[in-house]
Amino acid sequence: MRPSFIFSSLLLFASPALAASAADWSTRQIYQLVTDRFATSNNSATTCDTSLRTYCGGSWKGIINHLDYIQGMGFDAVWISPVVKNVDATPYGDGYHGYWSEDINTISSRYGSTDDLKALSNALHERGMYLMIDIVINHFAGIPTNTTTSPSNQFTFDYSRFNPFNMADDFHAQCFINDYTNQTDVEQCWLGDEKLPLPDLNTEDDAVVSALSSWIGDLVKAYAVDGVRIDTVKHIRHDFWSAFTKSAGVWTLGEVLTDNATYSAQYIGAVDAVLDYPSWYNLLDAFGTSTGNLSALTLNPSPAALASKSSPTSLTGVFLENHDQPRFASHTSDVALIKNAMSWVFVGDGVPIMYYGQEQGYAGGADPANREALWLSGYETNKPLVLYASKLTSARKLAIAANKTFISTPASWINQSDPSTIALSKPPLLSLFTNVGSNATSQPTWSIPAGLYEANTTLVDVVSCTRLVVGEDGVNVTAMEGLPKVMIPASMLKKDGGACPALAIKQSGATRRSVVGVLSVVSAVWSVVTLV
Repeated sequence: MRPSFIFSSLLLFASPALAASAADWSTRQIYQLVTDRFATSNNSATTCDTSLRTYCGGSWKGIINHLDYIQGMGFDAVWISPVVKNVDATPYGDGYHGYWSEDINTISSRYGSTDDLKALSNALHERGMYLMIDIVINHFAGIPTNTTTSPSNQFTFDYSRFNPFNMADDFHAQCFINDYTNQTDVEQCWLGDEKLPLPDLNTEDDAVVSALSSWIGDLVKAYAVDGVRIDTVKHIRHDFWSAFTKSAGVWTLGEVLTDNATYSAQYIGAVDAVLDYPSWYNLLDAFGTSTGNLSALTLNPSPAALASKSSPTSLTGVFLENHDQPRFASHTSDVALIKNAMSWVFVGDGVPIMYYGQEQGYAGGADPANREALWLSGYETNKPLVLYASKLTSARKLAIAANKTFISTPASWINQSDPSTIALSKPPLLSLFTNVGSNATSQPTWSIPAGLYEANTTLVDVVSCTRLVVGEDGVNVTAMEGLPKVMIPASMLKKDGGACPALAIKQSGATRRSVVGVLSVVSAVWSVVTLV
């Protein structure tokens, strides 16, 4: 293994990051994209056949050209796919997605130059937005040099192609993962298959550990990175992460692919936060069909809820779609179910993440169909889900502005008698969900109990921009066309923009005091609801 200092010459010219802390990230809303599929440098609408699994021409310059589009929906952080040189011409296509590292010390020229990546970082920071870069350190990708496995069933590689880990001893001995209940197997055996093995880095080796820690520190400094998403976290020993994340020096969001919240929660603290995969599985169960199981959400705690028993600042990244899973619209075309599932991401605990193309109604299935070119949509801003995403980001921002404890106070369930409805309170937001779908013959009703808001408080549903007034005995709310409701006190709306500005109430001193009273009343009822 040979150390490399390829980033050192870039450090003198890097713009400063925004020095974002975990607390800063907790108020952000992240837009995830695959660089090769988001935008081309010259805005050309080139064809992109996802089945070919090859490059379509997206670039960092292209992202810069469309930051208005991302920011216009209310997102203030961008997560881009891995930036390093990948292996190409494999049996499964090219490494256009960035997850097949071959040389982590070289920035991939497929997406532009090092100056282009720095320009993207600068452009985001000028707008007050954050840059998150995806990284892969568990494994590399390589095409074996032997056409048939050796007598010992071992592949051979030209390790000189790997940088900086260019010796066989830098990797674990070959064995494919066969038992995902065996943690040693998970951490030390290989991902991939016989067509494309993914040699697993020997992260028990001190020299490998030291090189990775130096590498991430240099990468973050060179490109003024504000946060790092880490691939395949569970495939590396737990006690590796402390030194690595310290070297990164920025917020770290780890992928732990599991439906087990207890298993996922144990990685919070090793990395700053994890992707909330357990809740994603529950979202599919709840809203994938009109006969889904809403109790999958209400009865199963999130990894953050479990981890918060020891760390009150625990966070997850909450999502509905990503590059590894079929798009939600490939499960159902029912707009009501889609909007219910989308809303969940923005109104509860955790940092919301939206995968590019969801707002345009993309419905690609499993990889590679879920990695469509966004330029084929024309970046239309009047599409229903684009407008809907803007409402959700606006509602969350208004809630954060109105309540200083919005992030730190866990969301709570408000009990409902109708099994096709659930209600989630995270003051000042109250979110009402149903999975009856848009074609239901009758619409369900939610019950907002007395005491949740002060009597005579006017609430606005940002989904439909309609008002209702809470009485002394609470109020019942009936669904319309199976759509969710995201309620917020009208006094918190802004006339100069955001969600439902036409329904904003001009604030007087008395109105502001009323807002404080509303939050105080809501805080007083935590004991009668079930915590997430």
